[in-house]
Amino acid sequence: MSLEGSLQQDILGLLLLTTGTITLLSLLTVTRGTLSDTWARFLRQVFGWGALAVAAVITGLGGWLVLRRLTAQREVSWPRILAGETLFASVLGILHLGARAVDPWGLASEGRGGGYVGWAISQVLVDLIGTLGAGAVLAIGALVSLVVASGVSRRHILGSLSAGAAPPASRVKARASALADVHQPPQPPGPAEVQRPTRTAGEGRATTTSRPAASSRRPAAAAAPIVEGLPPLDLLEITSPATLREAEIRERARLIEDTLDQFGVPAHVVSISQGPTVTQYGVEPGFLTRRTADGRLEQRKVKVSRISALANDLALALSAPSIRIEAPVPGRPVVGIEVPNSKSSLVSLRGVMESEEFRHEKSPLKLALGQDVAGNPVVADLGSMPHLLIAGATGSGKSV
Repeated sequence: MSLEGSLQQDILGLLLLTTGTITLLSLLTVTRGTLSDTWARFLRQVFGWGALAVAAVITGLGGWLVLRRLTAQREVSWPRILAGETLFASVLGILHLGARAVDPWGLASEGRGGGYVGWAISQVLVDLIGTLGAGAVLAIGALVSLVVASGVSRRHILGSLSAGAAPPASRVKARASALADVHQPPQPPGPAEVQRPTRTAGEGRATTTSRPAASSRRPAAAAAPIVEGLPPLDLLEITSPATLREAEIRERARLIEDTLDQFGVPAHVVSISQGPTVTQYGVEPGFLTRRTADGRLEQRKVKVSRISALANDLALALSAPSIRIEAPVPGRPVVGIEVPNSKSSLVSLRGVMESEEFRHEKSPLKLALGQDVAGNPVVADLGSMPHLLIAGATGSGKSV
């Protein structure tokens, strides 16, 4: 993300946060004013009782834009956004359908029920399938949209229902029995028969009689119960990524530009991608003005090799042990300068498995490899790999 884009998002977040807060206060009649009252009356007429939800969403979006660097950013898919909008529209229709009066339009004009949006949705459904049918369609639509927006799958719902149906005592007993069967130590095999000495009456000598000993084979332990599905992700820990301060990022970008300029290489930092261990600064080479043999001035773009040759000088200026220069970044007209972060963040398995990339991968042998330089989750299909090579220094955890 470029610095200009980051500043624009901060300004937009402050505007949305201020607008949402004033809207909430106006809807709750805490503050009064000509402009705020007009805006609140407009929202009530359009969304009815759902105007408070609209104001809350505006406030939350503004707060997220302002505090996005302090929290773990998680990408929200478009299906979830559409599901949330459908849920909101269904709730507005239900509100207006439940508060229908003799004059539904007048009810919306007064800012009650679901407003004009709820009136339009409920009126169309009532005209088509009647009041009961409209209520059923809106309720089912709201339920389906809630499931899609929350990301809860059908397997999770059925698993929760089945787990809640079993008595707690029986679940504990079954788990204890399964653990006992798993950890039961093997018994040593006994002798096939036991020799016991006996003495006969007619003869004064001892003889032996054989008797089969108890069978050394123990009855096979009951197999552990098979649990459908995979263990929940709640078993894994949640880790918060370490993020650099905006001032530190801007200072490093300035040092890169100044160092290159001191060696006669004009360039500008146009993008910044922060990863768990390194931050990649996208540098766009500038132009050098040179005089040709016939006396004309022409501009030539700086060679990428000149930037690559200054890797050690850049590392010295940035006080970094080493840097990596990717010249150029694949698919982009910039040179990537990767600088190690002052504090590396732990890439958790749960963070990658909860990402949209992992959910969209349908392979049963999908692997959560980690994150790339830009902090994007990396997921791979083990079934499509002829080989898998894991690189790393000694003791870095390759075997694990």
